[in-house]
Amino acid sequence: MTKKLYIKTYGCQMNVYDSLRMADVMAPLGYSASDTVEDADLVILNTCHIREKAEDKVYSDLGRILKEKDKKKAKGEKMLIAVGGCVGQAEGAEIIHRAPYVDMVLGPQTYHQLPEMVTRAIRDGGGVVELEFPTVQKFDLLPESNIAQGASAFLSVQEGCDKFCSFCVVPYTRGVEYSRKVSAVMDEAKRLVGQGAVEITLLGQNVNAYHGENKGGTATLADLIAQLANINGLERIRYTTSHPRDMSDDLIAIHGSEPKLMPFLHLPVQSGSDEILKRMNRKHTAELYFDIIARLRTSRPDIAFSSDFIVGFPGESDKDFEDTMTLVRQVQFAQAYSFKYSQRPGTPAAVDDRQIEEKVKDERLQRLQTLLREQQTAYNASGVGKTMSVLLDRDGKHEGQLLGKSPYMQSVHVQGAEPYRGQLVDVKMTGAFLNSLSGEIVENTVNMRKAS
Repeated sequence: MTKKLYIKTYGCQMNVYDSLRMADVMAPLGYSASDTVEDADLVILNTCHIREKAEDKVYSDLGRILKEKDKKKAKGEKMLIAVGGCVGQAEGAEIIHRAPYVDMVLGPQTYHQLPEMVTRAIRDGGGVVELEFPTVQKFDLLPESNIAQGASAFLSVQEGCDKFCSFCVVPYTRGVEYSRKVSAVMDEAKRLVGQGAVEITLLGQNVNAYHGENKGGTATLADLIAQLANINGLERIRYTTSHPRDMSDDLIAIHGSEPKLMPFLHLPVQSGSDEILKRMNRKHTAELYFDIIARLRTSRPDIAFSSDFIVGFPGESDKDFEDTMTLVRQVQFAQAYSFKYSQRPGTPAAVDDRQIEEKVKDERLQRLQTLLREQQTAYNASGVGKTMSVLLDRDGKHEGQLLGKSPYMQSVHVQGAEPYRGQLVDVKMTGAFLNSLSGEIVENTVNMRKAS
């Protein structure tokens, strides 16, 4: 009998990819995707531990899911609930202690064990917890993916982190850095293109630290990109998320030599203050960041940048914050994400006695975000009148509207574009907003490829 699987994904693109692979793992057991919790036989919350109050959001969702589980139980039916991802790894058995109706808890490295866990949960009545970091990597144990992601696809090539930033839980929830073999990445990329992908985004916690096995040697991320660019039908390549310490010479150079590599880079800096960067254990300086930006602009003059910022880190002075504002003004970002520092249990910064008052963090965040919004609005406005290649792959907010991405990762919405769904088309930009552009399709465009 066909069973229904509902997965709610929180947080990063790595989790989006992991959720797709969990669906792959459960398909042989007869589970097909459900759009609603009410219809599901198995509900998985694939969680993120990065943002503030992550655990509270998960428990709030669990409370709502419990009501649906009770309704199914009253009808003589069964629903299994699993908590996966980084909150699952961090909280472990405490989740079942606080929410005993949860049947399974698993970390990001163990979802290939889901079929066995489901069997144990049914047999034993729940209480299954798997949090180990297996010596055999999960990628080696996963089946080939049969779920088409569409015209724009994610492909995980690297996982884990060895950097141990003092504010971050990733090394504790995802483990040490691991890179997939080039052959495995190439095989999956070819399958994705065969399923209709025109664009592939390479994923990793520190994706530019990629060092995959390749015919007896080791390939860098630049080497991998060069090989992927040879795949017929793959028109666009992106990668995220990167660390400044891993921006190698060959990676900077390939931005200028490989036209399929999009002119956009998300490169988190977190702070413009060397003192705060040292306390964060970021292992780079503001000057190194400026140098990387300059070299990338030399390699690819039209490249656009995005970044992450944390304000109010323990011990951050007014001068430290002003150093961040100076960095932002100097670099000029096309996009950025900025947050107030929040304590992550188990990290060194969480027990630092130099915590900043919320009022100060709020004021600094407002100032930073005002500057970042000004830059993003100005960058989008600079595109008006230009013609750009846009991959139209999603429904827009309005009827008859499609949404896609420019080469510079800008959202572009086009009215009356349904015949071009899944295609790369030339779009002339007619309007600019804070978070998007609007445009019109240039008829007789030549760089189209329909995604099957």
